[in-house]
Amino acid sequence: MTSHDTLPSRRDARAENGDEQPRRRRPRQTVGGALVALLAELLIIAGAGTGLYVVWTAWWTDVVAVNQQTKLVQTLDQPEPKKIVGTERRDAVPVLAEPPGLSTVFGTMQIPRFGSDYDRPIGEGTDREQVLNTIGLGHYQDTAMPGAEGNFAVAGHRVTYGKPLNQIADLQDGDPIVVRVTDAKKKFDVWYVYKVTDSQIVTPDHIETIAPVPNKPGVEPTSDDRWLTLTACHPMWSAAQRYVVHAKMDYWMQASDGTPKELTEAAK
Repeated sequence: MTSHDTLPSRRDARAENGDEQPRRRRPRQTVGGALVALLAELLIIAGAGTGLYVVWTAWWTDVVAVNQQTKLVQTLDQPEPKKIVGTERRDAVPVLAEPPGLSTVFGTMQIPRFGSDYDRPIGEGTDREQVLNTIGLGHYQDTAMPGAEGNFAVAGHRVTYGKPLNQIADLQDGDPIVVRVTDAKKKFDVWYVYKVTDSQIVTPDHIETIAPVPNKPGVEPTSDDRWLTLTACHPMWSAAQRYVVHAKMDYWMQASDGTPKELTEAAK
């Protein structure tokens, strides 16, 4: 059998029968198309990178801030709380003078609704970098100090940097908010127990919420007006509004006499 006597291939048979289909050519990609494809890929990578960065930043700032805030609580040299329930007092209230310096830590705040291990420092001022991002809870300067007539107003983050007021929207009427003010040099160590009265959502310019008598600007507080106001950004990851919680002082006690029942019950 010679080379010319080989059997016809399937391709030859299709050609003889007119069934041969022309081979499709892959369309050539233009320079513009290549650039668009490259840009799309870069945007996808950038989007994924941004998302990971946000998650990492939020998580890492929380880790660092909570660790730092725990150490700040320890710097107050607060004696270990007595396990006995102290006597509730509603007579003349001892009040510490407002610290003269920004970022001075003068007390702590415990909120049973946020968990039995919630114990955060309170610093003077609401500067973002020097107070809110580091200490956590910041006292609005020139508002009342804990226990005093007027409004003890405090700000804090809901997300990132330890997010001390992350659960602010979970607070309910009647919930206790316990503040402890300590100055070892002055031998001052007092508990103040406030009870939540209401909450509201306002725009940032609605400063009436931290007036001496909340939402009643110009009204002078009386001995019955010993308020605490918490403010945090709303909604989550936005500064468009403020979530505000008001609480009124119920009683006070010397830390040397015992611990508020609200904390001993929460620890069980």
